[in-house]
Amino acid sequence: MSRIGKKPIPLPANIKFTQNGRQVSVEGPKGKLTWTHHERMSVRLDDATRSIVVERPDDERLSRSLHGLTRSLITNMIQGVNEGFRKDMELYGVGFSVNLQGKTLSLVCGFAHPVQLTVPDGVTVQVTTPSARGDSDPAKFSVSGIDKQAVGEFAARCRRVRKPEPYKGKGVRYAGERIVRKVGKAFAGAGG
Repeated sequence: MSRIGKKPIPLPANIKFTQNGRQVSVEGPKGKLTWTHHERMSVRLDDATRSIVVERPDDERLSRSLHGLTRSLITNMIQGVNEGFRKDMELYGVGFSVNLQGKTLSLVCGFAHPVQLTVPDGVTVQVTTPSARGDSDPAKFSVSGIDKQAVGEFAARCRRVRKPEPYKGKGVRYAGERIVRKVGKAFAGAGG
């Protein structure tokens, strides 16, 4: 059996779990998420232990892979409506800045024009430090929401605008991300 899939998912007291056929709904203090699982998987609520159990019908390759996936996605839904997800981002570079106007995130990162990104529904962006003040002090913003996939996808879209380059480290990166730096050109001495 899948080591992840066979573990029951504990359901906190403040989370409401409902199931309608293959559609699973989780409601908590931060909001509500709904997802339809694969037809091979069976999901049930064990009232005695107040946990969710994911089961598979056989040991075929597809069933084994879907078993752990289904359990992980339901766990992420429960964590999202209970605590939420957050990705902290940093924008390194002299003159680089980030600005939020309504549902539009504007990144100024060395191009001829600012890059405009529309913030999707269910995702919240918060700018803490709007502009970079030198190489060591970056512009900072965070992406948060209850849907882990939507938060991660939008954070990846922001990073894709200008990936951190290896020589000076300029670009958009996740907070705490380590960039492997390269040494620039070394000028050879005048040999004779």
